[in-house]
Amino acid sequence: MKWLHSIGLFVLMTCLSESISAQVGDLLNNFSIGINAGVNLTSAQFSPTVRQNQLTGTVLGVSARYVSEKYFGMICGVRMEVNFSQHGWNEFVEDFDDLHFQRTMNYIDIPFLAHLAFGKKFQFFIDGGPQIGFYLNDKSKISGDWDSVSGVVVEQHTLDVKHKFDYGIAGGIGFEMKTRKAGNFLLEGRYFYALSDFLGNEKKDYFGRSANTTISIKLTYLFDITK
Repeated sequence: MKWLHSIGLFVLMTCLSESISAQVGDLLNNFSIGINAGVNLTSAQFSPTVRQNQLTGTVLGVSARYVSEKYFGMICGVRMEVNFSQHGWNEFVEDFDDLHFQRTMNYIDIPFLAHLAFGKKFQFFIDGGPQIGFYLNDKSKISGDWDSVSGVVVEQHTLDVKHKFDYGIAGGIGFEMKTRKAGNFLLEGRYFYALSDFLGNEKKDYFGRSANTTISIKLTYLFDITK
């Protein structure tokens, strides 16, 4: 996933460079706040590998955005959110339809994103940057006799979350419709790749890697405080 790191770094450095060279662009002072809600399609990256499907979860929270400059048609700013967000995974075993396991993990996620947009009333935008998260709790569901199947990894079923601070890279693309009186409406797809592990990852631990990966599909409503 090195390309995700590169995209996030590129977007962040682009906006920083635009802010530094503000004298050559059209200065803006647009601060907006609002709410967002959507669906998470989540999975966990394990080593050793655990076969799984994506788990559907919820994401909702508050959003803030500051747009500072327009430079050669490119609108540059920053976004921040504080979200209740569900991560986790959903396991299956081929040829054993009665075996199911899923764990839903609840977090408070805080992304800090550089924001690049193009257009006027209808805008296409790209966001990217770091994201941190704080584990709250989790809930598991299990069915079937997993002990009766050999060669299936089951250690993750009983292990507690050890590392409660989550961090990684987030990036997304979307469209925004701007209105004068009703506010701004954003539709976005975003991907989060965790650089941290939520289970123990020392030599004595079973897993060397246990990280959240999430695809979010979100709607955001923003209204302008300053323009």
